[in-house]
Amino acid sequence: MRLLVVLGAVIVSLVALGYFFYGLQPTATADSAAAKAVAFNIDRGDSFRNIGARLSQAKLIKSITVFKLYALLSGRAQRFQPGVYELSAAMSVPAVINSLTTAGANEVMITLPEGVTLKDIETLLVDMSILKEGALERFSFISLVQDYPFLDGALSLEGFLFPDTYRFERDSSPEQVVRVLLNTFSEKAWPLLRDAEEWYGVLILASLLEREVPEFEDRRTVAGILWKRLGASVLLQVDATLSYIKCDGRLLTCEDVRVLRADLQLISPYNMYRHPGLTPTPIANPGEEAIRAALNPAPSPYWYYLSSVKTKETIFSRTLEEHNQNRVLHL
Repeated sequence: MRLLVVLGAVIVSLVALGYFFYGLQPTATADSAAAKAVAFNIDRGDSFRNIGARLSQAKLIKSITVFKLYALLSGRAQRFQPGVYELSAAMSVPAVINSLTTAGANEVMITLPEGVTLKDIETLLVDMSILKEGALERFSFISLVQDYPFLDGALSLEGFLFPDTYRFERDSSPEQVVRVLLNTFSEKAWPLLRDAEEWYGVLILASLLEREVPEFEDRRTVAGILWKRLGASVLLQVDATLSYIKCDGRLLTCEDVRVLRADLQLISPYNMYRHPGLTPTPIANPGEEAIRAALNPAPSPYWYYLSSVKTKETIFSRTLEEHNQNRVLHL
């Protein structure tokens, strides 16, 4: 009986040991398509457990348990370094852990979504330890006008910080960050805008579309409405501008974005219920689709629009009476 117990223990140990060594192996061979290098980001404060789970989800390790056990046995469980790393499914667990615990690139990857504001972007960059709080908001871009002529006469960087996925080093200078963002604007947005009449107005209108309307064709229709109202000297009455005022340009973290009737009286040049024409600057940083929609307005019989609270669908109206009826039905 004792012999059977010992034999069973040996078999279990061998199976466990075999699984351990199996789990140390790469998830793909070096010549397979799955072995392509991918970027893996560790942020400051990421837990050991979270890192293992994300490696498993990315199919860079076979077993979270083996990963954790090897990291503990090798004494590296608390030595993971923040940064962006190039990993491959052809790497073994020891190779992966060695890469992630070696002080590597002091770089992080960040995605700036369409429709974020300058202050929103600063918040995102601060959270990733790329900039210090206030660095972007206080940055004077006058010295950059020679390299980026489209900034000449601009009141703000709002609208020029192009939404995209970026890599930045931690503790970058604001100028380094702004130049990267402006380079992307130069590459992706400026070729669309530079030949447009009143291109800055197009950029402002694109920022309104980005905040107000989700679908491209609806954006084109709304662009047609807004350009038509501008031509007829009719107030644009865009609700998103009121949110911009109320939230002091911090839309991502604002708890009071919803527009109330009392907000229509807010004192600000950005209040399009009180001031004719466009806002002094864009109210967000629009993406390529919103810019294209502003440049290609669709003609329509409509003069009014609103977004349904329930469905987020854009509802169009020909007359003020019809618009008021839609407000009752959809807001």
